Amino acid sequence: MTDQPTAQQVTAEREAPDAPVFSPAAVVASCVGFVLIGALQALYGPAIPAFREEFGLSPSAAGLGLSAHFVGGVAGVLLFDRLYGRLGNRRILGASYLLMAVGAAGFALAPCWPAGLAAALLAGLGFGGIDYGLNQLFAVGFGRRSAAMLNILNAHFGVGAILGPALIAAVGAEHYPAVFLGFALANLPSLLCLKGVRDKAPQPADAAPEDGRPVLGRSLGSVLGVFVALYVLHVGIEAGVGGWEPTHLETVGYGAGVAATATSVYWLMMTVGRFLVAPIALRFSAQAIITVSCAGMTACLLLAAVPGLAPYAYAGVGLFIAPIFPTGLPWLHRAAPRARRAGAVVIAASMAGGVAAGPALGRAIEWSGVRTVPLVLCALSALCLTATRWLVRATRSR
Repeated sequence: MTDQPTAQQVTAEREAPDAPVFSPAAVVASCVGFVLIGALQALYGPAIPAFREEFGLSPSAAGLGLSAHFVGGVAGVLLFDRLYGRLGNRRILGASYLLMAVGAAGFALAPCWPAGLAAALLAGLGFGGIDYGLNQLFAVGFGRRSAAMLNILNAHFGVGAILGPALIAAVGAEHYPAVFLGFALANLPSLLCLKGVRDKAPQPADAAPEDGRPVLGRSLGSVLGVFVALYVLHVGIEAGVGGWEPTHLETVGYGAGVAATATSVYWLMMTVGRFLVAPIALRFSAQAIITVSCAGMTACLLLAAVPGLAPYAYAGVGLFIAPIFPTGLPWLHRAAPRARRAGAVVIAASMAGGVAAGPALGRAIEWSGVRTVPLVLCALSALCLTATRWLVRATRSR
């Protein structure tokens, strides 16, 4: 016979306000989850030749697969933000893993391209839920260690983004259905570790002042707007370098092999940079780290305009841009602890920035020429630095 008061006491202790948000096993599983979402995002590109041939697609039609994934990702962030705090964290994350698994399996088995696009949209929906859910929980769940833990978490996204194309290259693009099916199955063990995630949504570790109002030098709306601008701009730079670095390097005289290798090094340095900044984030503020990152990124993009330095300068861009996304989230939560949806807005904006970066940069480069790629990106980076300095002043405690 169950002792009901004792059972209630155990439940209360399990969900006590001071209970850790993640068990050690759940932290490891979350990092594996970010490897999976990084791999999923990176699988579409190398598989394009195979599903172009299978479905008879033009290049632009084949590119819609990744676009559908990103549209689903933005929708997933906004949808699961609506559910955050209403449903338990375990249920939200579990549904996200299942959606991503079902979508990946559907993409592998799709009998026609419209069905494949619908499956990519579904997988993106789960992708957005995991991206938002884990970033949100890591941002508020580790106190002063949140910036360090977020850099480690997002570094695993880069690990997945490197492994995904390598896997496609190893088995051959024509076998992409088997890769997507294997990916779908790899999501399922993560469900077993969700019991190590605290179910009740925690409040931000650095609470607002007692009167409930954040201490800001400017209005909350303007602070959130500049955070959004910072995220959109830096993701645009990230995607711009990844997309245009090979073309720029070939234009200034490097071979195709060197250009491709240099681009891989850029993505690798972004992953390494997040691992390296994790211990630094324990000693220095998010404001200082992001200021240095934006300044270093701007300097490296300026150096990339010199042909002899370009490959090395782009690697430096990857190193400096790495901490901005994960380190900015705890800063945002401290600056606006009562603006619960702020994290969802900037994460969704970062995804939208990645989608919009291609056409916008393409138009600018078409007007100014391929040789100006680093200078165009340098101008965007200077805007990032300006936005960061404004935020430092606006969020400084009185």
